[in-house]
Amino acid sequence: MPHPQQPHAILEALCKEQSLALTPEMLDKLVEYGRLLEEWNNKINLISRKEDAPIIIKHIFHSLLITQHHTFQTGEKVLDLGTGGGLPGIPLAIIAPQATFLLVDATGKKITACQEMIATLKLPNVTARHLRVEELHGETFHTIVSRQVALLNKLCAYGEPLLHAKGKLICLKGGSLEQEIKQSLEASQKHHGFPARVEEHPIDEVSPIFSEKKIVIAYR
Repeated sequence: MPHPQQPHAILEALCKEQSLALTPEMLDKLVEYGRLLEEWNNKINLISRKEDAPIIIKHIFHSLLITQHHTFQTGEKVLDLGTGGGLPGIPLAIIAPQATFLLVDATGKKITACQEMIATLKLPNVTARHLRVEELHGETFHTIVSRQVALLNKLCAYGEPLLHAKGKLICLKGGSLEQEIKQSLEASQKHHGFPARVEEHPIDEVSPIFSEKKIVIAYR
């Protein structure tokens, strides 16, 4: 493993291990995003400041693992729900320039940070807006992504009116999710009919850092 002070080498090695083919420009932008995220985190609270692993692994590479279970298509519209500091939306937008990403968060200062980072990184396929998900009237998306902002049944209730007929919700979560998934399926049967099914994909084999971490996909 490369020295921890070499985020570019760390990310490149991890991506090769997982067969994630990234261009040199993508790698450069991901590393730059990590630097910007750390810089902004020193000003406002975007991610934990008590890190047990480098940002490039715990936050950025973690976000990229979504692509092992979902291929972003040309023209695909993606919503990052409760984006915080741009996770997982900004890393995904960097490696999937063929899709368009909308990042939303109810905290204005977080969206300001995202907007500044997007501008610095020159990402034409990403927009960040300060609003609550309930304010997204009349907009629909092929995919919604989220990173541990709420219980699955709540995320499904938020996402149901915003998803296309064959859309899906992809969440990065941790811990035991059996009860969360059960509650989301029960709520679906009683109310909005989403999700019809849920898949749970552990990612602990990728790295010990991701112990008990999972990718959860809720389907129409």
